[in-house]
Amino acid sequence: MSRDSKKLRTESHLRQILGLRDITYIEMGDNLETVDKKKEMKIFFVDLTYFSSTAQFLILCSATFFFYLIYGYFQELIFRLEEFRPHGWYLTLVQFFCYTCFGLIEMVATGDRSRKIPLKMYCLLAFLTVATMGLSNTSVGYLNYPTQVIFKCCKLIPVMIGGVLIQGKKYSPLDVTAMLMMVVGLILFTLADNSVSPSFNTYGVILITLALCADGLIGNFQEKTLKQYSAGNSEMVFYSYSLGLLYIFIGILLLGDFVSAFKVCQEYPMQTYGYGLIFSLSGYIGLYIVLTLVKSFGALIAVTVTTCRKAVTIILSFLFFTKPFTYQYVWSGLIVVLGIYLNVYSKNKASWDITLTQWYWCIRQKLGLQRNYPITSITSTIV
Repeated sequence: MSRDSKKLRTESHLRQILGLRDITYIEMGDNLETVDKKKEMKIFFVDLTYFSSTAQFLILCSATFFFYLIYGYFQELIFRLEEFRPHGWYLTLVQFFCYTCFGLIEMVATGDRSRKIPLKMYCLLAFLTVATMGLSNTSVGYLNYPTQVIFKCCKLIPVMIGGVLIQGKKYSPLDVTAMLMMVVGLILFTLADNSVSPSFNTYGVILITLALCADGLIGNFQEKTLKQYSAGNSEMVFYSYSLGLLYIFIGILLLGDFVSAFKVCQEYPMQTYGYGLIFSLSGYIGLYIVLTLVKSFGALIAVTVTTCRKAVTIILSFLFFTKPFTYQYVWSGLIVVLGIYLNVYSKNKASWDITLTQWYWCIRQKLGLQRNYPITSITSTIV
């Protein structure tokens, strides 16, 4: 390989680390041709295709935080109504109905009405979606909201297990360590909630654990399906939630909960249907953004972003709604957060090591401990 060829490859590596542009090089003897491999990325009618990978990631992260914080606030607000606490599945029915309508409107507006993913695959995705959201909504009626959220923070555990079983992925010792830290933090957080919260209920823990398992499976199935069939987000949302709506409606009728829940909603329309609409709209937009994250950056990165968002949701929950508090919440939650950051580091180890090395030598130079900055030693790790 010529010197120019090696130089171009080094420059390409640096640009990818900095997120300046996503390019690839195809070698033709000693000649290199650059080929733009940008993929189209749109959030509804906002085109993000020509932004750098870093800018796309930051925009998606910010939007995820904004809409899901609204989602979490109204979810807890709805269940502050005591009469509605036992009717989490009815809220899920309303949510799925709204998502189906939103998905249909989007498909009509974009003109993309074709179905690329087989219907039998959607039946499975719909079942997992119903299990994830229905069990999660229902658990809020039995658990302290921060406890429900901290459980969902540990979705990384079933995602990693699902990645191994479904996609044949392999994870590093750092990922495994991060998962174990989350398990320990989750157990300690649950014990703290059991000791101070009068509303703690073991049934709620079972519900949210099952929701967590379904959540881990669905992320991997979505990633694999979207890549395999090159389907759009609007298609996946519409078919998954329309089939899920049918599942939930049949289930509620069989359980005999439909009439009693409907009467409560008639008595408190604003606190149920009104808040439910805002809850569903913010959740739908957030879901669309998370699906874009899954498609563009993978299930594990998407889970990491949504997990950090949940940490902020816990803090806001204690600020906006009165509930028992103990400092064991803080340090057990920090163990979970440390596990999250350890996982993020393992996914960006190469670029982070270079940055940390640069900071280390800059600090030594400013302190007078190192006269010359060892550029050669750093660039050699890149090449």
